[in-house]
Amino acid sequence: MSRLTATSYEKYGEVEAKLLPLGDAAIVVQFGETICPETHERVRQLSEYLERQPFAGMIEHVPSFLSVAVYYDPFELATGGEHAGAPENADPFGIAAEHLKAVLAKLEHTGRKQARVVEIPVCYGGDLGPDLPEVAAHHGLSEQEVIEIHASADYLVYMLGFAPGFAYLGGLPERIATPRRATPRLTIPAGTVGIAGDQTGVYPISTPGGWQLIGRTPEPLFLPTATPPTLLRAGDIVRFRPIAREEFDRREAKRR
Repeated sequence: MSRLTATSYEKYGEVEAKLLPLGDAAIVVQFGETICPETHERVRQLSEYLERQPFAGMIEHVPSFLSVAVYYDPFELATGGEHAGAPENADPFGIAAEHLKAVLAKLEHTGRKQARVVEIPVCYGGDLGPDLPEVAAHHGLSEQEVIEIHASADYLVYMLGFAPGFAYLGGLPERIATPRRATPRLTIPAGTVGIAGDQTGVYPISTPGGWQLIGRTPEPLFLPTATPPTLLRAGDIVRFRPIAREEFDRREAKRR
């Protein structure tokens, strides 16, 4: 392990983070231990900075709930000449760490931008949301109350993962937080809206899954030929709008 590894949180400007090795060609920048909007904001700031200004030798970065994994080419870092801030004969991890420390010190000057709001129409219940009755019964609510509660919140996209375009959304009201199904389904149609614990999300493609299914959207969340191919991105605010079955069927028919 490099002597430049921060195994505990250190302060860079006004940002607290720790830097950890991930194999021999990546470094993890972790901002906290709790999933929350403040930690997410640091993840977003670092991701956007690296998107605009990657350092020499960097390959890609992958944001998650609490951290950003930064992949690099060790050979390019080791042979690419002098690197500001890195001690003489520093290993590739140490060089990458110094680059990232310099970036972290600048994040305090990055203003928080206005979040993009994405409205997603959802037809709740019936064959499109077969678990809605179970969710309602679990909480002693009517199906309509579950719909109203689910559609009343603003949801923050913390990260994409699991499947192309699958957004992990925070902000589900506690009143309808529901455990996953005991037995996952082998196939869930694209566009299905589900609940798992204190999270909600939309399946962008047909895939197996164990979430409680409460509705479906006719809005495509993943289009491989589009640029970008995903409807949602980290930092977005999602609002669900209930629609009637007639509108759902009409929009589905237009897509075919």
